[in-house]
Amino acid sequence: MMRSWWSAGRQFSTHTISQPFTVPKPAFGSKSCNVTERILRNVGKNLHNNPKSPLGIIKLRIEDYFNRRFVDSNGKSEFQMFDSMNPVVSTKMCFDDLLIPIDHPGRNMTDTFYFDEKTLLRTHTSAHETELMRAGNLCFLATGDCYRRDEIDSRHYPVFHQTEAARIFKKSEVPEDFLLPDLKQCLEGLVADIFGDVETRWNPDSFPFTDPSLELEIMYNGSWMELLGCGVLRKDVLKNGNLHDHHGWAFGIGLERVAMALFDIPDIRLFHSSDERFTSQFTEGKIVKFRSFSKFPACYKDISFWVNPSFHENNFSELVRDTAGDLVETVKLVDEFKHPETGQVSKCYRINYRSFSRVLTNDEVDEIQDRVRERIEASPEMDLR
Repeated sequence: MMRSWWSAGRQFSTHTISQPFTVPKPAFGSKSCNVTERILRNVGKNLHNNPKSPLGIIKLRIEDYFNRRFVDSNGKSEFQMFDSMNPVVSTKMCFDDLLIPIDHPGRNMTDTFYFDEKTLLRTHTSAHETELMRAGNLCFLATGDCYRRDEIDSRHYPVFHQTEAARIFKKSEVPEDFLLPDLKQCLEGLVADIFGDVETRWNPDSFPFTDPSLELEIMYNGSWMELLGCGVLRKDVLKNGNLHDHHGWAFGIGLERVAMALFDIPDIRLFHSSDERFTSQFTEGKIVKFRSFSKFPACYKDISFWVNPSFHENNFSELVRDTAGDLVETVKLVDEFKHPETGQVSKCYRINYRSFSRVLTNDEVDEIQDRVRERIEASPEMDLR
């Protein structure tokens, strides 16, 4: 579902479906293309399929729960698992089939990576819902890497991973009032299986593709944590999946959010690190607390510029991230000024640079900052002060 959503014992085969795929060649520089070479280098990494990574451990934990909970009369799991589907999807798959309005901000180029007007990197694994329905799947989990232009801080990254699940029935098999209690019972069981005995609460929410829609929160480390979004699938979504006489439910859960909580990982960039001090701490099937290694000092630089009405912070953040890579830790707005005569708006951002593996020299950071300035100068949205 949308990003804002949204073992011991008997063993089952996950029956994971892998599908080969190709990535189209982007028309870099065209008005309808905003993917970058740096973003495309993440396609195919499939961090969620590494059983020794925190993301892979959480993914397998979720799959194992569904395999144990939902078993047919032959002792086989009712759920089909998909984890290698093409992250390049159409606007129809990602938005139209899910009833996401044409003016929804999630469709904007400020939020989404486009190859062209009709082709993009998926923003959620919900993009595969109707595709899987049309292929005859009624109970499935779809896990994959998703992409979104976003702010820069310790909990946001342009690549994230999500598991989408749906359970669908023929209307003749179960009444409609069965669906919501079944969904709640399933997800409360999933929470208990992953987090243990924690307090939960349900909040009403709103998603284009479910009605009613709910948000599930858990009490974790002394505060409420939003965990996932879910709901009963709208009939028009099911129709788009050629399931006219069916009804069911769906939910979406972010793997990074769960892994950061359970493994106590403080910075989302670490999931993409190949540093052995990070990767060696994790073992398949085990949840352990991350042991922080030496944190090198930060180096910050401020930058000020005038903005025009088309300016969007996500565009600036992506410019910085594309230039500095994972050396940028945070980007924060520290000052804003409106000229009393011209009405022009000036913004000052503080860019915080920090490496996990070494001390960054001031000269090195200055060189990166100069490249950021050069790209701002070339941008139609910003004018350096």
